[in-house]
Amino acid sequence: MTFRENLQTMATAEQIKALIKLFSEGDAPRFYATALQIAAKEEKIGHSRLAEEIRGIVYKVQNTNEREYIKPAFKNDNADRSNYKNGEANSALLQKTYSKIKLNTMILSDSSLSELQRVILEYRQKDILARFGLFPRRKILLSGPPGTGKTLTAKVLATELNLSLYTIQFDALITRFLGETASKLRQIFDAISKEKAVYLFDEFDAIGAHRNSDNDVGEIRRVLNSFLTFLEEDFSESLIICATNNQNMLDSALFRRFDGIIKYNNPSAEQAKEAIMNRLSLFNAKNLAWDDICKVADGSSYADIAKACDDVAKDSILLKTEINNESIIKAIENRKF
Repeated sequence: MTFRENLQTMATAEQIKALIKLFSEGDAPRFYATALQIAAKEEKIGHSRLAEEIRGIVYKVQNTNEREYIKPAFKNDNADRSNYKNGEANSALLQKTYSKIKLNTMILSDSSLSELQRVILEYRQKDILARFGLFPRRKILLSGPPGTGKTLTAKVLATELNLSLYTIQFDALITRFLGETASKLRQIFDAISKEKAVYLFDEFDAIGAHRNSDNDVGEIRRVLNSFLTFLEEDFSESLIICATNNQNMLDSALFRRFDGIIKYNNPSAEQAKEAIMNRLSLFNAKNLAWDDICKVADGSSYADIAKACDDVAKDSILLKTEINNESIIKAIENRKF
C-alpha cells in the first residue's frame, strides 16, 4: 500500500472513530456532517456507489425525527450551554432576524436574477438532487458595490426558503487575543451545523482579504485559514452567504470553496427608473422627465435611490410639497458624497 493510500485509510479510520464518539455524545448535526465527509472522501477515490449509499442513509435519517436515533446531549453542560441556547449560537456573534422580503420586489440584472433563482430552485429541490448524488448550491459569494442588493439578497433567500437569517457580527468575532477569533469562528460553524438557516457574512473583506497583503497581520491570516477549513468541511443544510464590496480584495483560495458567485452592479437608467417608480408608487408622481432624473441618478446605488425617494415622500407628507422632477433630482444629488 502506498503512503497516500495509507494516509487515506488513516483519515477514514479517524472519521469512523469520530462518528462513534459523536453518536455516544448525542451530537446529531456533527454526526451527520462527519458521515457526509466520509462520503465525499470515498467519492474522491472513486467509490461513487458507496458515497451515494452513505448520503442516502444520512438524508433518510435526517428527514425523520432525529430524536428517535440520537438524543441531544451536552458533554460539558456549563461550557456548551454558555455558547448555545436552544441550538442557537451566542447572540454576541450572531444576530437573528426574520425576513418577509420576496424575490419579486428586487430589481436585478437578468444574469444576477437568473443565478439567484437557480440557488432557490436547487435548494427547494435538494431531495431530488440527492437521489443522483448531487447537492444544491449553499455557499454563495455576493460581489458588488455598496447598496446594490447583497444584504437584501440574504433576506430574500431567507424569505423564499422559509428560513431564519443570522448575520455574523464581525465586531464581536475579531478580537486582539491570539486564537480567540478562530475559536469564535468555530462556534459560528457549529451553529451553522446545528440550525438550518441562512448565515450572512456581511463585509466579508474583514477576514477574506489576501493573506499576503501588506497590512495583513498574523491573526487575520490564521482566521482566514480557519474559515477556509470550516467552509470546506461544512456539509450542513444551511446557506452560507458571504458579501464583499470588492471581489479583487479576496484571497484567491476562497473562490473554489464557493458553489456560486453572484455579481451586482449599480442600476442602469431603466433600473433606476423602475426603482423610483416602485418606491413612490403610493404617491402622485406623474409627468416626470425620466431622462433628466436618470442622468442625475447615474452612478447611484439602489440604496441611495431608495433613501432619496424616502426623503421626497416624507417631505411630501409633512411639508405638503409636490413630488416633481426638481424634488427627486435634488434628493438624489443630496445623497451623493
